[in-house]
Amino acid sequence: MNSRIIIVGPPMSHNSETQRNFIHESARVKSVDLHPTWPWVLSSLLTGQLFINDYNTQQLIQAIQLTTVPVRTAKFITRNHWLVAGADDKMIRVYNYETLKVIKCFEGHSDFIRSLTVHPILPYVLSASDDKLIKLWNWEEDWVNVQVFEGHNHYVMQVLFSPKDTNTFASASLDGTIKIWNLDSNWPQSTLEGHEEGVNCLEYFGDWRWSQIGVWRG
Repeated sequence: MNSRIIIVGPPMSHNSETQRNFIHESARVKSVDLHPTWPWVLSSLLTGQLFINDYNTQQLIQAIQLTTVPVRTAKFITRNHWLVAGADDKMIRVYNYETLKVIKCFEGHSDFIRSLTVHPILPYVLSASDDKLIKLWNWEEDWVNVQVFEGHNHYVMQVLFSPKDTNTFASASLDGTIKIWNLDSNWPQSTLEGHEEGVNCLEYFGDWRWSQIGVWRG
């Protein structure tokens, strides 16, 4: 099966293209992440692989076979030249994306790991799972589990730090809710309801606002 990633951005000139295409001879792409300063896109696949591509040159930079099960989420940690990935084998894996050295590999949850998000300032990563939990990890303390956040009653599909208040994050779940959390408490600050079906993903925009952009159907 061919998997295509399309990068869309503002044109450099009136004659330049606004998108780049990648075609992988592989199973489905489960997640993508863009490097903030380099023209790199990180993709995780159903086949347990990770790819880093240069979206300007179409060059494959790195390919990693992490596992044999789906890798549903992967993120750059650019401060350390790392990437972190979560998979269906319940493991969180951390690699140096330049040398491919394994930094850490540990069991993060008791079920599939759906989402990871990296704190923009502090040495923290949040993980979300089908075990209905969200966990906070501190990589400066050898990836110790700092906090466990409880409150959803179905799979947690995505977590995302607020760009305006980095002590706050949001989560989307198949229980049909979006919850707003504070790092200082393991219970949600508020719950946003109204969806008839599960919420698959979310995104922040503007000042202190969020936008739910995907709903589970079927």
